[in-house]
Amino acid sequence: MMQQDDLIGTMLGNYRILGTLGQGGMARVYKAHQENLGRDVAVKVLPPWYAADRSFVERFNLEARLVASLTHPNIVTVHDASEQNGHLYIVMQLVDGGTLKQRFDRFLQEKRAIDTAELISIFIQLADALTYAHGQGVIHRDIKPVNVLMDRSGRPILSDFGIAKVLASTETNLTRPGAGVGTPEYMSPEQCQGGPVDGRADIYALGTMLFEAETGRTPFVGDNYPALAHSHIYEQPPRPRALNPLTPPPIEQIILTALAKNPAQRYQTARDMADALNQALQMFNNPSQSAIGGYFNPPPMPAGPAGFVPQHLLPQSQPPMIQQPPVLQSHTMVDNRQQNMLYACFNCQHLNKPQMRYCTRCGYLLNQCTVCGERNPIGNRFCTHCGQPLAI
Repeated sequence: MMQQDDLIGTMLGNYRILGTLGQGGMARVYKAHQENLGRDVAVKVLPPWYAADRSFVERFNLEARLVASLTHPNIVTVHDASEQNGHLYIVMQLVDGGTLKQRFDRFLQEKRAIDTAELISIFIQLADALTYAHGQGVIHRDIKPVNVLMDRSGRPILSDFGIAKVLASTETNLTRPGAGVGTPEYMSPEQCQGGPVDGRADIYALGTMLFEAETGRTPFVGDNYPALAHSHIYEQPPRPRALNPLTPPPIEQIILTALAKNPAQRYQTARDMADALNQALQMFNNPSQSAIGGYFNPPPMPAGPAGFVPQHLLPQSQPPMIQQPPVLQSHTMVDNRQQNMLYACFNCQHLNKPQMRYCTRCGYLLNQCTVCGERNPIGNRFCTHCGQPLAI
């Protein structure tokens, strides 16, 4: 039997509560009607113990005013924030197209992938929203698919800005069941360690979401917070293409850059990540770039024995090298040949000299170390910074 909700049918300020939209660990969201303006809105109501903490209420109101000043098509609009009869609430625009989490789940159940162009477009818009918010001095701190609302046109809208910051400012929330200052699956290493947080924590979470969109799971899976925190801090994420070979190499590179353990080795701004995503989208939309078209839209497999896939059509985990036929030669001849060897770019298959770090045709990063993030010349077999073998 469903528990009765005493708020439904009552008034919170100018808002008549019509029904429940969703329930999270830290709040319940209702659909409401704003009587004086004749419009429907969403009202997020926090548990009563928050309203009992007057210092928390002050911080909440300050943060609500800051978030209400954000004006961006991909950030939910905050209309009002107030308190009544022990209920602390915030009023937002009503977005009724579900969440990105629900979209992920639906595609997973139907065993099909989100259209690549649509997926990249969604994450470009989210990165643009973060670029704007970070420029206003607002860090989200709890980016995850359930906090991305979708309108009926498919536009992603980030919600819950500022909530995690206020929660983080009170120690008592750590002892309350279901409350927290982030979601462990999406938390950056510095958040897990309780260190200072800036916009690069949001970039890490966005990379985690993109990993999930491509593979159907988050990079790290665990039954409890300590296990997940340990993974975020110490373990390298699996390569997305190891879980989904159809992940385009440019998208894998974007994900791994966003998921770097050291914030200094991630994209330094959300704008940088948006630019990389825009470049990937341009490659996808340009059919003349046959190599990229092949990754995003694999060609039909030729006929052959059941389960057989021709070697040249298998997803490549490393760029092919163009080598000369082996001949007997001196050490000097070997050195000269290595200097003349050309290496194909992941993206456009343009041949580059071994000392190049970026493709001379498309600008793609050629040989980044997956351990420390060092940008190595494509001819290097080992990272010049940490000595780890490179995937060439």
